[in-house]
Amino acid sequence: MRGVRSADPWPGAALTQVTGSADTPSERGCEMGSSDGAARVLVVAYRTAATQPLIDAVRERAGRGKATFTLLVPNAAPGLHKIVDPEDQGGGEATGVIERALPSLSEAAGGPVEGIVGSTDPIAAIEDAINLRGFDEVMISTLPTKVSHWLKLDLPSKITGMGLPVTTVTPEE
Repeated sequence: MRGVRSADPWPGAALTQVTGSADTPSERGCEMGSSDGAARVLVVAYRTAATQPLIDAVRERAGRGKATFTLLVPNAAPGLHKIVDPEDQGGGEATGVIERALPSLSEAAGGPVEGIVGSTDPIAAIEDAINLRGFDEVMISTLPTKVSHWLKLDLPSKITGMGLPVTTVTPEE
């Protein structure tokens, strides 16, 4: 597994590549669909990144047709950093989440899953990933309804407004 890259291939964007290829968006292109016909699925998770409901959802999606998966973990800003300098926080905790989740998700996907750390704001992180990488689908994994900040933000509906199909994975309460 590769470590966090020190060079930022996307200046101005709040994405840090943790694993996978090191090409730039211009080399990869941002057209929809990959060159081999596989759908590109953006999986967004934090605390639920290595949970069974998400693993099952990735396995189910992989079984429906050719797809590549990228796990996006928004970077959490602890304490006062949420107010003072959330974008200046390293991706340490988010990187740890990715490193713990990728083996299970890769097994479920039937191939390697790339991991990236995004902005502290989940909406901005998803928008950056979609705009820079050209995903075809989004899968959002949240905490249970009663405690999910992302569901309170209505994150799935906001991302659906970007014109992509969104699957929401929420564990039983």
